[in-house]
Amino acid sequence: MSEQSFEELLNEQESIRIYTGAVVTGTVELVKENEAVLTFGGKIDGILPKSEYSNDSQVNLLDEIHVGDELEVKVIAKNDGDGRATVSYKRLAQSRMAEALKEPFENKEVLKGTVTDVVKGGLIVDYQGAQVFIPASLVSDKFERNLDKFKGQEVEFVLIEFNPAKRRIVGDRKSIVTEQKEAARKELLERISEGMIVTGKVKNLTDFGAFIDLGGADGLLHVAEMTWGRIDNPRKLYKVGDEVEAYIKSISDDKIALSVKFPEKNPWTEESPYAEGNIVTGKVARFTDFGAFVELEPGIDGLLHVSQIAYEHIAKPSDVLKAGDEVTVKVFEFTPEEHKISLSLKALLPEPEVKEAAEEAPAEEAPAEEAPAEEAPVEVAPAEEAPAEEANAEEAPAEEAPAEEAAE
Repeated sequence: MSEQSFEELLNEQESIRIYTGAVVTGTVELVKENEAVLTFGGKIDGILPKSEYSNDSQVNLLDEIHVGDELEVKVIAKNDGDGRATVSYKRLAQSRMAEALKEPFENKEVLKGTVTDVVKGGLIVDYQGAQVFIPASLVSDKFERNLDKFKGQEVEFVLIEFNPAKRRIVGDRKSIVTEQKEAARKELLERISEGMIVTGKVKNLTDFGAFIDLGGADGLLHVAEMTWGRIDNPRKLYKVGDEVEAYIKSISDDKIALSVKFPEKNPWTEESPYAEGNIVTGKVARFTDFGAFVELEPGIDGLLHVSQIAYEHIAKPSDVLKAGDEVTVKVFEFTPEEHKISLSLKALLPEPEVKEAAEEAPAEEAPAEEAPAEEAPVEVAPAEEAPAEEANAEEAPAEEAPAEEAAE
């Protein structure tokens, strides 16, 4: 090995003057999954851990860095115990970004960043390398119980606190959401009117109705306006997220009342699909001792009386039907003013073979027609007695003959 000149040694010593906080440029010498090795032209190497390259835990250094690449990094530890310096790429980017955030902070500009982590008390948002903390109370205009759903999402925010010295950058998303909702509410109220048909999604359910998000404001769909029939619980018809088409029944200030009872779909009219004689299909909903109720549409049931289930005698409806069965029945009585529908399953069944029974009936009565023949001897009885009368008649002169002789 040739000896180095004094000038070369001096240059080498100067080239490896690395200290904590220094910003240096290194060449990538080796890349692993969790770290990269950089050389700075001297005997000291720099170790760049994955966690000091990006805030994104899913990043793969093998995809991001390649041997021969030059990276400008910040020294965060001069000696890791093995004579190597620990360097950071993201911290240099953050410090430079902090300088770039000063103007947006002062001007209250709306920024966009990606939520990289959920911590106790809020969200960590990455904005071009800088970490912005959004407290849970400033994430939304309402309390968010599950902050995990925001992870990986892009969110808008404004900076409300900016202190690079303390590495404290705080954002506010709530004010953005509030402003956006107010603008959407105002636009919606200016656009809609009573009688207009609108579409929205179920946002929340209560015992008295459902709140429908119309895109700017919520409308109340009261339980009494959910069906032309009867329903005791809105959850039987809807669930959160369902899309609903309704018409605006009334608007009072910012309160919107909705209804899905479209007049043209009123089943209690002469044009009803449940008019007498119509054949309809429904599902067995519940039983009573005297019959079964068949749901024809949500909130509208028809009574299938036990006597209308079959021609033969049935003790209980549940003996031949079960809840959930789909049945096709005939409407044999429709009383719209009382909102009552009577159904018959028997009317659609083939009638028993009554003709054969009718033909057998005379054969069974035949003995009754022969009855007079059995009484014939009674009618003939006088004829049998006739000889007796004649005998008496013949005997009478014989009895008088002695009388005549006595006279003589």
